[in-house]
Amino acid sequence: MCYNILNIIQAGKSMTLQQLRYIVMVAETGTITEAAGKLYISQPSLTNAIHELEKEMNITIFNRTNKGISVSKEGEDFLSYARQILEQAAILEDRYKGGNGGRKQYCVSTQHYSFAVNAFVELIQKYAGKEYDFNLRETQTYEIIEDVALMKSELGILYLDDENKNVITKALREKELVFTPLFEAKPHVFISSAHPLATKKTVDWDDLAPYPYLSFEQGEHNSFYYAEERYSRVLRKKNIRVRDRATLFNLLIGLNGYTVCSGVIDENLNGENIIAVPLKEQGLMQIGYIHHKKAVLGKLAQAYIEAIGDRYGDQISVPGGSKKGRK
Repeated sequence: MCYNILNIIQAGKSMTLQQLRYIVMVAETGTITEAAGKLYISQPSLTNAIHELEKEMNITIFNRTNKGISVSKEGEDFLSYARQILEQAAILEDRYKGGNGGRKQYCVSTQHYSFAVNAFVELIQKYAGKEYDFNLRETQTYEIIEDVALMKSELGILYLDDENKNVITKALREKELVFTPLFEAKPHVFISSAHPLATKKTVDWDDLAPYPYLSFEQGEHNSFYYAEERYSRVLRKKNIRVRDRATLFNLLIGLNGYTVCSGVIDENLNGENIIAVPLKEQGLMQIGYIHHKKAVLGKLAQAYIEAIGDRYGDQISVPGGSKKGRK
C-alpha cells in the first residue's frame, strides 16, 4: 500500500502527532526499551500506542521477531510521511507559537569525517531551538547503510571509489538507497606534525613502509570493500585497527603512524598536531550521502547537506534547493 500525507490525515482521524513521534523514535532507536526511555513513557504504554496506530491505519509498521523489531516495507512509506507531518507541525508552531516548534529530532550516520561533525554543529546552532534530540553516529560502513535502510538515520555519509563502488552500490540498490555525491577528494595521509615525513610535500608507499598503518575496524564486514580508507588492499607489515577517532589520533601521534584519508582536516576537531600530506597515488574519493529512495528529505536533512556544501562542496546539489559552492 502506498501512502501520501493526505492518505494519512484522512485515514487517521484520531491519530495524534504524539503517536507519530513515538513510531519515529522507535524506528530511530531500533528498540521499544530505548525509545520508551527517551520518550519518558513506560514500555507497555509505548507498545499499546503503536498497536493502536497500526490498527487504526490497518498496516504493520514494525515487524516483531525474537531478535527485536524492524521497519516493515509499508512502514517505510508511512514513516517517511510521518516525518514530513511532524516537520510541518514544527514549522507551524515555530511561526505561530513564538518560535517554540517543540522538540526537533534528527539523526545522521557517518564515517569518521571532521566535516560531518562541523556540519552537525552548525545545524544545531542554527536550527535546534530550545528543545532537540539530535544524534550523530560515527560508525562502521555497513552500519551506516543499515541505519538508513531501517530509517534509524535520515542520512548516511560515506565514500565511493574505483575499488568499492560496485560492491557498495549493489548493497545500496538492494536496500533501496540512493547515493548522491557531495564532493571529490584526492588521497592524503594523516600524520603527526612531528612525524619524520611531516616536511615532505608528498609521500608514497615506500616512504610510509616503516610506519604503522591505522584504520577503522569494520566488525563482521572487515573486507576492503567496506573499509573507510582508500587503498586498503595494499599489503602492509604493521597494521592497527581502532574503533574511534580519538584513539586513532592518539596512536598517530604516539607511534608515528598514518592513515589514508580525504585530506579534509579541521584544527578545531583534529588539533594542531595532526596534518594532511598528499599521497602520490592516482584516483579520487567521491564523498556523498545516502538516503532511502522512498523518503523525502526533511528541512533539517537538507540544511545539513547545505552546511557541508558551504564549507567543502565545489558543486553540491541539494534536493529541492540550490547548488552550493566551496568556501
